[in-house]
Amino acid sequence: MKLFVYHTPELTPSPCTADCAIAIDVLRATTTIATALGVGAEAVQVFSDLNRLMQTSAEWDPAKRLRAGERGGSKVEGCDFGNSPLDCTPQLMQGRRLFISTTNGTRALQKIEQCPTVLAAALINRHAVVNYLVETQPETVWITGAGWEGSFALEDTVCAGAIAVGLMEKLGCTLDELAGNDELVGAVSLYQQWKDNLLGLFHLASHGQRLLRLECHADLQYCSALDTLDVLPIQREVGVLVNQSTLVAPVAARSVVSAQSA
Repeated sequence: MKLFVYHTPELTPSPCTADCAIAIDVLRATTTIATALGVGAEAVQVFSDLNRLMQTSAEWDPAKRLRAGERGGSKVEGCDFGNSPLDCTPQLMQGRRLFISTTNGTRALQKIEQCPTVLAAALINRHAVVNYLVETQPETVWITGAGWEGSFALEDTVCAGAIAVGLMEKLGCTLDELAGNDELVGAVSLYQQWKDNLLGLFHLASHGQRLLRLECHADLQYCSALDTLDVLPIQREVGVLVNQSTLVAPVAARSVVSAQSA
């Protein structure tokens, strides 16, 4: 297995030729997606365009849908909430589909949506992602960070490093055997430096500071926790993520069904 890290959607090659691709937006889209599925959402459907989100979700029974929209860290008018995982309660999410569009994370998912297997990863569900990769053994894995409006993000890179370190521990392999590019080596180094103080790293990160200015202290604490949620968001059809445990058959053995694109 070879892992490749791309810091932003813009730096991710096209078309996606990986066997498995992973989108990371720790602050906060993929953390929110994992949390929503973990508390009972039927699925999460992602959109880079807010107008398309509104049009598609309008076709659903209002009792079976929720809309999450975020731009610049703040909630979008007309949506039920913004992009905080702390808004994802069982009472709200159970049995509903979450339609979500964010500044960065949904763009990362859209970039890799044509890959045979697409996952959403965050620090909170790192071990679920690692376990899936160990079980399925894809030859080539791309990790696409959401970044911030095209720029590098510390929090996404440290999560990529955490996934790589988890794989090295589970597989008993070396960094040299796993690394597909220099970015992966850098991600591992960042994680090894900060693994005991991930919240401290988030306070240094530019997007972490942006969220602190928006009084999102609890979000940073929640998003910086490692391995707290046994949930694997996996693409069932283009733009639609479900928890792997709800699938009848392994996604690796199924064809991706074309549907509403994010």
